[in-house]
Amino acid sequence: MKITEKENNGLKRVYEVVISAADIDAKVDAEILEAQKTVKMPGFRPGKAPTSLLKKLHGKNLLGKILEETVNETSAKVLSDKGDRPATQPKIEVVSFDEGEDLVYSMELEVVPDFDLPDLSKIKLERLAVKVDKKQIDDAVKNIAAGQKDYKKAAKTHKAADGDAVLIDYVGSVDGEEFEGGAAEGHQLVLGSNTFIPGYEEQLVGVKAGDKKDVTVTFPESYHADNLAGKEAIFKVTVQEVQKPADVKIDDELAKRLGLADLDGLKDAVKGQIENEHGELSRTHIKRALLDELADAVDFEVPSNMLEMENEQIMQQIKMDMHRQAMEENPEAKPEDIEEPSDDVKEEYEGIALRRVRLGLLLSEIGSKNDIQVGQDEVTRAISEEARKYPGQEQQVFEYFQKDPNAMAQMKAPLYEEKVVDFILELAKITEKKVSSDEMIAILEAEDDDAPEKKASKKKAAPKKKAAAKKPVEKKAAAKKPAAKKAATKKPAVKKAAPKKAAAKKADKKK
Repeated sequence: MKITEKENNGLKRVYEVVISAADIDAKVDAEILEAQKTVKMPGFRPGKAPTSLLKKLHGKNLLGKILEETVNETSAKVLSDKGDRPATQPKIEVVSFDEGEDLVYSMELEVVPDFDLPDLSKIKLERLAVKVDKKQIDDAVKNIAAGQKDYKKAAKTHKAADGDAVLIDYVGSVDGEEFEGGAAEGHQLVLGSNTFIPGYEEQLVGVKAGDKKDVTVTFPESYHADNLAGKEAIFKVTVQEVQKPADVKIDDELAKRLGLADLDGLKDAVKGQIENEHGELSRTHIKRALLDELADAVDFEVPSNMLEMENEQIMQQIKMDMHRQAMEENPEAKPEDIEEPSDDVKEEYEGIALRRVRLGLLLSEIGSKNDIQVGQDEVTRAISEEARKYPGQEQQVFEYFQKDPNAMAQMKAPLYEEKVVDFILELAKITEKKVSSDEMIAILEAEDDDAPEKKASKKKAAPKKKAAAKKPVEKKAAAKKPAAKKAATKKPAVKKAAPKKAAAKKADKKK
């Protein structure tokens, strides 16, 4: 193999690689010898066909396979011999290749830049610490209780209103035929809960105990049962009673309803949840500060192809957001009607793309130098969490990641980044600042407003349209007030529902 360096300029490298015709012929001969063992030809016993004949008949057909294998092997050796670390996949172009001739190809790439790592032990950061007070816990428990209403029987003359519950018997039919899952007795339906198909609950507003009513509705086109999708149905409804909502007492019974032993157990669970949410917000703050410190600590050239791809991804997202905004203002808007982002917006985001690529290379180098790796068990857990978003289709989600190396890499990337961040935080000098929950949220909101991508989004797009780029590309967690989640309630069989399609989401970068 002969390697000629054609260009060495900055991070760009161009090599011409020549593989002699003799080496190619040797590879073809090796393939012919291997094929001879099993090939069957008229007039010859298995394994006894002459190699010269086989080469004459099949030699040219083997060249495609030989070409691919040779380029893969030799290009990897070129990188190893030269000590190059390609930033992205090298671009390879075959210059000449034919039977009995040398293989000549060019390889163009950009290398990962060499740079000095900052002294991580000198990084100074501040961690926000929030103590959960009794009022926060009590307020959260009150919110939970508000979502766990009891319903008491109302007077027979009371007309059902939104927020009331009705105890009903019903039988549904399509074209005069009853259908499976369309009947129930003594079913409690909260009006305004939107648990039944559209238009059902509204027709029961105003009914009284003892009323009988025919409810006519049309199943959505996306309804999960194909035999009902888009069909008109009539439900014969008998109202047993109307029930008015009553506040739930905050006591041990409420806790038991939620699967906990007593009220103290409920309060402990709420406290733990709030502490976890505070912890997530605190990490958001300290990670932002860390990335800012790292960005200020380094300044090196980045591969132009990486920068170009990052910038293109940002621009595509901006255009999607501009189109979405335009659609909200005018449902008839078309993508081609949306003006391009202004030059000022593009310039701002070019700077963000540069920061993201530089930080990505820096974090990757820190992880590589310190042998930080993502274990298969960590990846499996992350895929499991993703799969849980698609009930009934978990297996398809796992197969999607197993079959798509890019999707798998995108799943591992944020896991790797978080491990590198954890590693740096262990070395950095961190002081603790005690703040209230409201103070923490105010700090995070101020950081959101000061973020470069937020400032860029405020710049106007070209004058024809109102739509402006507003997507924060450097993803930052939104500041939310910690709040306990409401207990999930079961919905009846007859409801609006459509199975979700399993589609793995692209993992967002968090630079």
